[in-house]
Amino acid sequence: MAKKDKVSETPATALLRQHGVDFSEHPYEYLEHGGAQHSAQVLGMDPFSVVKTLIMQDQDAKPLVVLMHGNRKVSTKNLARQVGLKSIEPCAPEVANRHSGYLVGGTSPFATRRAMPVFIEETILTLPRICINGGRRGYLVGIDPQVCLQLLSAKPVNCALAE
Repeated sequence: MAKKDKVSETPATALLRQHGVDFSEHPYEYLEHGGAQHSAQVLGMDPFSVVKTLIMQDQDAKPLVVLMHGNRKVSTKNLARQVGLKSIEPCAPEVANRHSGYLVGGTSPFATRRAMPVFIEETILTLPRICINGGRRGYLVGIDPQVCLQLLSAKPVNCALAE
């Protein structure tokens, strides 16, 4: 199932290495619109521990990043209320690509083209290890979720909905 064990460097993995972050690499066969559920299934992981990186925007079209469990959805209403915004909605894929510098389906929260505030579902921080996109479609990296707080200054929020 996995293509190869080593994947060429991405801006995200370069940043992790630069900061001395211990991470594992998990390449898999990418499926268009497969999402975190697909990658979790192919890699034999719990989708709750596979974290998706979502590029969203507020009422003024200012971008932000939301890190969410692979088998949960974001309550944009709850998120907006918690962070003091009027509204939050997903960005169109081409807009998300422009903000992050990554292609949708391969978006990593690390080394994005544009600096954006990052919000992380608080229950992700209780997991011993997570898998998150490494900056390329079909490529996850396994890290300690605390890295998201340390490198991204992610703010914990409670906005998960069952999928």
